[in-house]
Amino acid sequence: MKLARLADVAATVALVGTFIAAAAAHPAAHPKLIGTVGKNDAFKITLTTSAGKLVKSVAAGTYTVAIHDDSSLHNYELDGPHGKSWTFTSVSFKGTKTFTLKLVAGAYKAYCAPHESVMFQRFTAH
Repeated sequence: MKLARLADVAATVALVGTFIAAAAAHPAAHPKLIGTVGKNDAFKITLTTSAGKLVKSVAAGTYTVAIHDDSSLHNYELDGPHGKSWTFTSVSFKGTKTFTLKLVAGAYKAYCAPHESVMFQRFTAH
């Protein structure tokens, strides 16, 4: 009888260990936003959802943000509420970078610093 109980305990411990390992290997995914700047050296900057929809308003929360900087002429920056700002790429950088970003409620502006007067997108988090 003791041997059967020991086997049950061992099986339970193994099952719990497997669940914990699986949860650690696959943490909960955050919604994804995609920033693109300078595709084909164009003077254009966008922030879209993973479905390709232009972001005008999103829920406040944590997001995975992929920035595609396709031109060494531009960069990708973001200003947010309370004076918070992020510089995701530099002017000379060309490539993709991924970040985890917590958006609080308020107004945001994505822009290219050297060309901010014509390359920007505003959105809000609520």
